[in-house]
Amino acid sequence: MRCEGLLVPCLSATERCAANSGQLSCRGARWVPFLSMNPYKAILFTLISSLLFAAMSSLVRFLGETFPVGQTVFFRAAFAVVPVLLLLAFRSELPQALRTRRPFGHIGRGFFSVGGMFLNFASLARLPIIDATAISFTSPLITVVFSAIFLKEKVRLYRWSAVVIGFVGVIVMLWQQFDLTRYANMATVATAASAIGAICGLLGATFNAGAVIQTRRLTDSETTSSIVFYFSVICALAGLATLPFGWVAPTPIQLLALISTGLIGGLSHIFLTESYRHAPQSVIAPFNYSTMIWAVIFGYVFLGEVPTTLVLIGAAIVAGAGLFVVYRERQLGKRQIDVPPTP
Repeated sequence: MRCEGLLVPCLSATERCAANSGQLSCRGARWVPFLSMNPYKAILFTLISSLLFAAMSSLVRFLGETFPVGQTVFFRAAFAVVPVLLLLAFRSELPQALRTRRPFGHIGRGFFSVGGMFLNFASLARLPIIDATAISFTSPLITVVFSAIFLKEKVRLYRWSAVVIGFVGVIVMLWQQFDLTRYANMATVATAASAIGAICGLLGATFNAGAVIQTRRLTDSETTSSIVFYFSVICALAGLATLPFGWVAPTPIQLLALISTGLIGGLSHIFLTESYRHAPQSVIAPFNYSTMIWAVIFGYVFLGEVPTTLVLIGAAIVAGAGLFVVYRERQLGKRQIDVPPTP
């Protein structure tokens, strides 16, 4: 789930225009002038974040065939806290991470975040990494729909068209998984697992979109630090709660991989957050789609996965639709749609 750490407060029309023009930066619910605008540094940090996110997804994919989803979720959430807390402590922002006026709001967001992480990891355990990653990028499109329904945002024809085209790309990607003739000729466990993985991926993207909506509500009063901290704690507790249902004792190498999912995920979030200190979201968002390029590379080099032509075509359509949504948001001077997490 990529959008887990992408936290953007609700803005007035004036603030939105200022943010898009690079005049304002967000730290929690406070707005302060950018200390230094450096779009090149922002883009570099975004590309590093995308690389780390794809690496983490590859580890989750590698571990998914051996370990229960809950166990992987626990290590991902628990150890992601380590680099985040170290950074907050270095900046003397740790008290802000613990302070909250809306504990039930964090629990509500945690519900969507936990659901999204479990479902995304279940998808990665059953699908090639590029398939699962491409499906996760439907989250911004679903967020458009949720914004219109729950936040009463005005969505015009262009963005609705992008949403429809994006879901056409999803159909193209998943055509093989839901081709009934394929099931008739290949009634195998692997075939059924890929279909379940596709469903989990779509549901995970939906939960991630719900987390974005809840995040927008929280940022009216909560700091970014507190949202990130309580998100990690809630997800770690949810993963730990699956312990009675059976965890697998890892080998030293597997334990290192489990811990690395959290550390790399936390570092990915830090780089993404740092990128927003140097450029507005409308500049950065398109570069998050480089995650799909790294997913193809890691899937082929480390996992021996070769994406099918339909997956590549569908992923290109989804990416194009998502980029168009970002473009329209920038043109209209509105808050940008969050791009997907992060498992």
